[in-house]
Amino acid sequence: MLPIADSFDHVHRGCEIRYGRGRVADLGAWLGDRGLDGALVVCGSNTGANDALMDPVRDGLGDRLVGVFDGTTPDKRVETAYDLLDARAEADADVLVAVGGGASLDVARQATLLAADGRDLDALRGDAEAGADALGDLAPESGPALPAVVVPTTFAGADVSTGGSLEVLSADESPTGQPVTVSGSGAWPIVDVADPALFETTPASVLAGSAMNGFDKGIETPYACDASPVSDAAAVHGLRLLSDALPRVAGDRPGGEDAMDRAVVGSLLVQLDSKISVIHAFGHGFARRYEVQQGAIHAVVAPHALAYLFDEVDASRRALAAGLGIRTGGRDEAAIAEDVVAAVAEVRNALDVPSRLRDLPETDEDDLPAIAEFVAEDPPMERAPADLDATPEEILGVLRAAW
Repeated sequence: MLPIADSFDHVHRGCEIRYGRGRVADLGAWLGDRGLDGALVVCGSNTGANDALMDPVRDGLGDRLVGVFDGTTPDKRVETAYDLLDARAEADADVLVAVGGGASLDVARQATLLAADGRDLDALRGDAEAGADALGDLAPESGPALPAVVVPTTFAGADVSTGGSLEVLSADESPTGQPVTVSGSGAWPIVDVADPALFETTPASVLAGSAMNGFDKGIETPYACDASPVSDAAAVHGLRLLSDALPRVAGDRPGGEDAMDRAVVGSLLVQLDSKISVIHAFGHGFARRYEVQQGAIHAVVAPHALAYLFDEVDASRRALAAGLGIRTGGRDEAAIAEDVVAAVAEVRNALDVPSRLRDLPETDEDDLPAIAEFVAEDPPMERAPADLDATPEEILGVLRAAW
């Protein structure tokens, strides 16, 4: 395993990644150098009550901390983002500092685009009721005037990958019978503070729930139809780190002094040019129907989705094998594919996550055909391997295998 620097800086799409233990201590000075004086921390209630995490964040921001908004939830509703903007105005904050998992980071990042977009909640909901075409992306012609900082503490991979969507209309409210969401691709943070010491304040059960979501970004990128040697390089090395480190920091294998460091760097790498595809489409299919954690669906579906892909196309199995430490020299393609599926299942089985859809209380077997239809049309399927023609019937077969 290649060594990891104790700390490093890297700029990605205008976001400065600052990795290293204790790097959060410098955040206030970093903001001050950029003329940002009022920081509003954005988090969920559990994170806000975790003093082992919040004390270093508060200390790092110092007198630039003007308040804490701890109202984010896994639901990622657009109302929460508007509540956040109201809190920002009341605190007179000029920068958002999102701390925690994917929900907090997504809400903060999309709130910066809502601020630039200009529509209020009623207007946005009215556009959603008129149809997805009327809703559109957030602030398509403008960048966020309100900057955001991200301080991740889970492996969901929401810090420097494309900002997640926010639900505007629930399935019951929607004219289509499916939830209506809104997002904008320009919601990049100005800095990502990747501090392994902060990840160590997150309960192992929470880390496990996020692990497969981030891990699957590395799995999907090499087989995406628009993959490149550059995206492969980041994804494959990220998989090398994550496949060994995740079971040690969020699972049942003995840890090591640098296991968390490797896990955090791995989670960064698989995001840098991530190309979400088939597995994420499966996750979206369930998320549109149930209140279920994406990581749980990813954990169940990933081995079955890979087995289906390998039956149909090459799906960059040798690149994945390289990332998962599988020998390929002199071996046939079927054996390599089988070992890749087994290696992904082995990582999953080391974590406290489900391995069957039927074990998730939210799921109903009768819903699988409708979910398969949604998965087949989900936008990430456009990045599926070039020669794959995934029909709803074939997707339903994957779901039944995962059931």
